[in-house]
Amino acid sequence: MIFSQKMRRNSVKITGERSSAMDLARGRLVMMGGFFILVFFIFAVRAFDLAVIQGEVFSADNGATIDAGKNQQKTGKPLRADITDRNGVLLATTLKTASLYADTKLIADSQEAAQGLVKIFPALSYGDVLQKLQSGKRFVWIHRALSPQQQYQVLQLGEPGLDFEYAYQRFYPQGEISSHIIGYSNIDSQGLSGVERGFNNILNEGHALKLTMDIRLQHALRREIKRAIDEFGAHGGSGVIMDVANGEVLAGVSLPDFNPHKAGDARPEEVFNTLSLGTYELGSVFKIFSTAAFFENYDVGMATTFDAREPIKVGRFKIRDFHAQNRVMTIPEVFMYSSNIGSALMGQAVGTEKLKNFYGDLGLLSAMDIEIKEVAAPQIPQPWREINTLTASYGHGLATTPLQMTAAVSSIVNGGYLVKPRFVLSDEEGTQNLKEDVRVVSEKTAEKMRQLMRLVVSEGTGSKADVKGLRVGGKTGTADKSVNGVYDEDRKISSFVGVFPMEAPRYAVFIMVDDPVGTKATHGYATGGWVAAPATARVISSMAAILGILPANTNAPENSFADSLKQYVSTKGGE
Repeated sequence: MIFSQKMRRNSVKITGERSSAMDLARGRLVMMGGFFILVFFIFAVRAFDLAVIQGEVFSADNGATIDAGKNQQKTGKPLRADITDRNGVLLATTLKTASLYADTKLIADSQEAAQGLVKIFPALSYGDVLQKLQSGKRFVWIHRALSPQQQYQVLQLGEPGLDFEYAYQRFYPQGEISSHIIGYSNIDSQGLSGVERGFNNILNEGHALKLTMDIRLQHALRREIKRAIDEFGAHGGSGVIMDVANGEVLAGVSLPDFNPHKAGDARPEEVFNTLSLGTYELGSVFKIFSTAAFFENYDVGMATTFDAREPIKVGRFKIRDFHAQNRVMTIPEVFMYSSNIGSALMGQAVGTEKLKNFYGDLGLLSAMDIEIKEVAAPQIPQPWREINTLTASYGHGLATTPLQMTAAVSSIVNGGYLVKPRFVLSDEEGTQNLKEDVRVVSEKTAEKMRQLMRLVVSEGTGSKADVKGLRVGGKTGTADKSVNGVYDEDRKISSFVGVFPMEAPRYAVFIMVDDPVGTKATHGYATGGWVAAPATARVISSMAAILGILPANTNAPENSFADSLKQYVSTKGGE
């Protein structure tokens, strides 16, 4: 009996302990279930915030976050849209960025926090940061526009008084490579230069832009202009690659350039766009236009001659040749040896009014109406006298922009149809035929000019621009630089315009180098043939590799663009 009572009491005790354990387990399960429900709810809210409120979606393929240019900000205003090159490479975009601030009431250790922040942001001063963290203020800015890596490093400090504000900022993945064409915008999403300025409203409405630019060609052009500047100790330079059929700007460079993320820190000469805003006397490249004007007004053959034995005297002025041939020359010789005297005689034969009208038809006497706003009007003689007609025939006394010059050359070589520079593609495929239905020279004149330009490269002053198999044509240009209104014979603007392939021109490449200095390798010369022509050849070689341009049959004899004119050339000459 006693044994049975004890067993009963022990059984009740064990049963009670089991019941308590079960209750405790149930409580823990309920608590864990509630915790997981809470976590799930937090993730659901965050997902809704990302997908709906912030307009971000997750890719099903790789989980990457995609933020399209037409997504809405929380205010309902579209983000400033993307800018891409013709192949879809991103040139400008808008991203959400974090900026760091401090609630100093929550700072646990101001000295330790200041030391950590200075390591992350070396440009910050330890003393300045420490003062801010000890100010007792609930909100003080520490650093704006953090990179993801910097934000991660701040979080690693584990300081509860540090937090982030988020905003949208403009980014330029290519940096200074395309800064003058793309331009930049301010913190209020207002474009201040380049395409950003020219299409400010469209971009702010969320409409993306695809440019005519090919960033691969942009890299090649910038590299070779910079190489020429460095090699010849020049002050700067500019250049452009243009489709001669429709004026599409495939690349445009102005050096020195600037970092668009820090445009406010750039020097004036860095933000100045020499390609479209700088005007220069570009010298003998203008002989393309005066020679074409002569052919348009006189139906003569290539055997027509001009007496270049003596300088031309007009009042107190005297026109000489740089490397005088001191003889009577045919038209191919005048062009090939770049005779100022011969070209001036052609201009004189055309006459002042006709030459001015011809230059005006090419767009050389007025500011360009193009898609970017940084455009300068040419500097032309006022008044335009007879001497100005002679000097303008070989590019002296008339200043224009490199971009304007290239468009005019394209208008001559493409068969005689006027083109103007274009920066934005109008269709998704990136192909268009926008040649103006305005003829500036006849096909016959265009054919003659292509022959002469090929001769310059195959036999004349532009020989260093030749690229085997691509049949490059072109024209050198060397002009004394005007400094404070006075011409300095020791300072030059050296340039070259190359076109290829000459039997059916597709591309024009123009390079200008400002104030080059001759070297031992160039025998002291700093002319267009020594400075800009080799750089142009390197650009054209790169273009062939990038665009897959195949050379002509190198086993075939040279076509008429070289051989047909050799009969009119008696000897070779230099620039």
